[in-house]
Amino acid sequence: MNITLCLGCTADQPGLMAALGTALDSAGIAASLAGADCMSGCARPAALAFRAPGKTAYLFGDIGLADLPGLVTFARAYAAAPDGQIADARFLGALRHKALARIPG
Repeated sequence: MNITLCLGCTADQPGLMAALGTALDSAGIAASLAGADCMSGCARPAALAFRAPGKTAYLFGDIGLADLPGLVTFARAYAAAPDGQIADARFLGALRHKALARIPG
């Protein structure tokens, strides 16, 4: 799975990328974490995308350090879903309200 974090949006959240990488590693989740200069989610910074070949992609906004547990939970569910579809996101708690888009794979 590929996870992309908007670096333009994280200027006021130093360490978010490193903290996410550490959280994923600690949970044993294999992911490629990268930054992008701008993901055009400026109205809801910071933007974060999950993608994998043949799977639905997800875009989240308003992401901060407090969202790390939810992001780890989502990453685990996303990795386990053959097509990437997360039909019922209630288990994500507040993170489910931060989903901006679900893009078919």
